[in-house]
Parts: sequence; structure tokens; C-alpha cells
Amino acid sequence: MTDISLSNLDDIPETMLATLYIRALETQRPDALLRDTKAVALVDQFGAAFERVRRIRMDEEDKVSIILRNREIDNMARDFLQRRRPACVVHLGCGLDARFDRVDDGHVEWYDLDVPEVIALRRELLADDAPRYHLLAGSAFDQAWFSKVDASVDCEFLFIAEGVFQYFHEQQVKSLLVALRTHFPGAELVIDAFSPLVVHGNNLRMRISGMGVRYHWGIGNGREIERWADGIRLLGEWFPFSRPEPRLAKLQWVRSIPCLARAMGVFHYRLGEAPA
Repeated sequence: MTDISLSNLDDIPETMLATLYIRALETQRPDALLRDTKAVALVDQFGAAFERVRRIRMDEEDKVSIILRNREIDNMARDFLQRRRPACVVHLGCGLDARFDRVDDGHVEWYDLDVPEVIALRRELLADDAPRYHLLAGSAFDQAWFSKVDASVDCEFLFIAEGVFQYFHEQQVKSLLVALRTHFPGAELVIDAFSPLVVHGNNLRMRISGMGVRYHWGIGNGREIERWADGIRLLGEWFPFSRPEPRLAKLQWVRSIPCLARAMGVFHYRLGEAPA
């Protein structure tokens, strides 16, 4: 077993280990809602690095909700690849997620973007020499990466950010989305977001667990983002309790309480209109 050092990761990239661990556990279930064999292999390699992750207090229903969110974003990406071609996907804050492997249609031009230390880990642990697969090292909020994907200017763009924006402040998220709308008019965006209630609750849980990371941004309604710039339009939204799920049976009562049923969601937007 290899014990990978995480000493060069700060709190935000370290959180990628929690979702990686959850995907690995899920994959090994006979009734898995999502399968990610690379996650299983990586958890074996990381060894003791997951001790802090195991201390995070998380109910089984929380883990299932994360897996359902992961699966729903995969499905939205697959739908985009079927509707809009040639397609280019930019996965912002990709962490160690092997989404490209799960949704690749054999044609998409794919960019995984994260901070340099995370991309270095990806190069070491998730090497992929597919000619349509690219790694970008840098902050999603540093717009220098825009020019690096301009080579795919003839593509239809989809931007994905899962488990990313809640760690930043609203003005940072707004500035990036407005810039994407201006630079890539007609592109689509898929993000997850939490309600202010969840933001507060998560911060309390993280304080108890000893991890320093905090949430800073949440939305009460998906249409809030439509007000950030002309042409940003909500195309659809998804919530874990939108449809019955047997593994969430103990919490089905939540469906009757809107503020809880919509506490975490996935939101799908169009960023303006493409030039005629």
C-alpha cells in the first residue's frame, strides 16, 4: 500500500478525498448507484491519508445524497453530449473524480481543471493519455485558462462545477459565471449548490470534526443566478428527494418540507445565446 503525502494540499482540495472515499465505498456495494473503480484503487493507494476523512460525522443518507448528486451530474453530461456536438466539457475543480471515464462518448474534448497540486496528483495517479483528454493547472477563478480552451472554439461548451463553488464567496462565483457568459455565449453550466441552512449546518459539523474548511456561499432558489446577468437562464434543477429512492426511505418525510427537500440541488443553466 502506498501512503501518498498530502502535506502540500490545503483545506479545500483535501475535501476531494471525502467524495473520493464515498464513491469508493459505494462502488463496492452490490446495489451500487454509481460505480467508480478508479476511486476504489485510489483509496487503497492513499492508505492512512483517509483517517481525517473517516472522522467526519456523516450519516448514511448524506453519503447516498452525494452519490445521487454525482450520478445526476453524470447523466446531465451524457445528455449534453447527445444533444450538442461537437462537444467540449470543462470540469472545474475536478479533484480526483474520473467523470471523463464514466461519461466519455468517444468524441468529446475534455478538460479537467484544478489547482496545481491536485493536477500533479492526477498526473501521478490518474494518468490518461487519451488525445481528447487535457489537464489544466490553475484556479477556476483565474480566467487565464479561458485562452487554453479557445482551441476548441468550434465546440459546444459545457462547464461542470461539483462540490466547488460553496467554498467561495458569492462575488467570486458571480464574476466567474458572468465572465463565462461573456466569453462562451450559449454555453451550458451544471453546478451544485446548497441552501443557506445547509451552509450553516455544514460549517458547524466541520468545526466539530476538526477540518478547517468552511462553506461561504449558498442559494435559496436556482433562479437567483438568473439575475446576475442578462441571458443566464435556468434550464432545469434536481434535488435528492425529487423522486423516491429506497436508500433514502427513512427520510422520505423530508419531501413534504420544501426548505429541507430543496436544501441541496443540482442546477442547469444556459449562459446567454450563441451568436447567429
